[in-house]
This record gives sequence, structure tokens and C-alpha cells, in this order.
Amino acid sequence: MQLQVQGEPVYAYTGGKPLDANLPAVVFLHGAQLDHSVWALQSRYFAHHGHGVLAVDLPGHGRSGGAPLASIAAIADWIAALLDAAGLARAALVGHSMGSLAALVAASRHPERVARIALLGTAVPMPVSRALLDAARLDEPRAISMINAWSHSPRAHVGGNTAPGMWLYGTAQRLMERSPPGVLHNDLSACNAFSFGAGDAARVRCPLLILCGARDQMTAPRAARALAALLPRASLATIEGAGHDMMAEQPDRVLDALRGFLS
Repeated sequence: MQLQVQGEPVYAYTGGKPLDANLPAVVFLHGAQLDHSVWALQSRYFAHHGHGVLAVDLPGHGRSGGAPLASIAAIADWIAALLDAAGLARAALVGHSMGSLAALVAASRHPERVARIALLGTAVPMPVSRALLDAARLDEPRAISMINAWSHSPRAHVGGNTAPGMWLYGTAQRLMERSPPGVLHNDLSACNAFSFGAGDAARVRCPLLILCGARDQMTAPRAARALAALLPRASLATIEGAGHDMMAEQPDRVLDALRGFLS
């Protein structure tokens, strides 16, 4: 589905079914240097089980035009504009990593538009090491390799995909290599600069699910626990056998958790 948001073309995957604005809506938000395809299983399931689905490519990512947005707050406001463009009054937001921060801030800044949020692979704050930021600016292939190494559990490095013949590590690397130069550094800088205080948390009134991978080296489970303590309406679940890239490593377990929360 093609939309115009803030004057730029935006691509959104609707799960194989036309978007029906009369159904409960779910918007899926990807992480740094990625696109809508990371939600392939989860978005398609909800589209075929009573939901209107938008798995978006954020500005400057995938098939969407424009420049990548420079801050998490800008992405959060863009989400509200996306809902306007799609004719949706409210939606549940499901975000991974950078997308989880955008979902959280959207729920704080636009509470009347957000029904509930699910945050996967999240941390508040989300600091990025100087070594990774420098690599993203000066040597992007090295940065991609670093992220891939830290985003997958040990099992994923040698195979382990639930679909025989698919290589988790290689698939993630090829996906990140498709983005234009500069996108990765922009996204990581936005995450590194992100701040969210008690006042912001107090404005989050909707139900909230936090999912963390038990083997996550990018956003450690302890960070998810700290965020859950900050948000009184939050529930926390751990996906065993998964690192940061949990949607690919444990797609069915992630789907089961989201089904219980969104349905």
C-alpha cells in the first residue's frame, strides 16, 4: 500500500489483505537500518485474523521516500501523521528496537491515537557504543557485521532457522546492506540521543507489553525489567532462545506473545 505522509511517499505492507479502517488496527515499526519485512509472519497473521495492518517502511528506509528522521520524537509524530493518512483514528503499535522507542514516545505524545503498545528488544535509554557509532559513520560494512554479531543468539550464527535452508545471519546482513549510506548512522544516533523521563512515562496510559530476548546483547533483559518498573501498566515477557532479532529467531513465540496481548 502506498501512502503520502508529510509530503513523502510511504510504503506499508498490509499483510496480504486490503486495509480495512473499521477493524482494530495494528502498526508495525521496524528497527535501525531495517524495513517492513522483519514483520513478515506477525503482520500477515494479524491481517488474516481480524485486524487492519500497516507494517511500514519508515522514511528513508525500504520503499519509502524522504530522508530518515533524525530523532525518535520526529518518528513518533510521523506515526500520528501516518494514522491520519491511512484514515485510522487509533491503532496498536508494535515496535522493535528503534521502532519500540518511537512507539513508546507516540503513546506519550499522542495518547488518544494509541490503543496499546508492544515493545520488542527495547531499552530506555538506548545508548550506542562510540565504536559502533564511529563504524556506522566511517565503515558501514564493519558496523553491520558488529550489529549482526550482537543481534543473534549463538544458535543463529550456525543455522537454526525455523525455515530449512534459510540463514538468519546472512539474511539480516543482506537486508541491512540494502539501505542507502548514512541511514544506519542516522538511526543509531537517534537511539543514542533518546531520553525518556518520569514525566513522559506518566503520559503513557495504554496497556503495554515488553518482550525481551533471553540472549539479547543489544538491549539486555535487565533494561527491559527497568523499563517495566517505570511503567505501571506494563507486563514483561521473555522469549527464550532469542537474541535481539527475536522476530526471526523465534517467530512463533513472538507471535504467540503478541496474539495474547493484541487479541
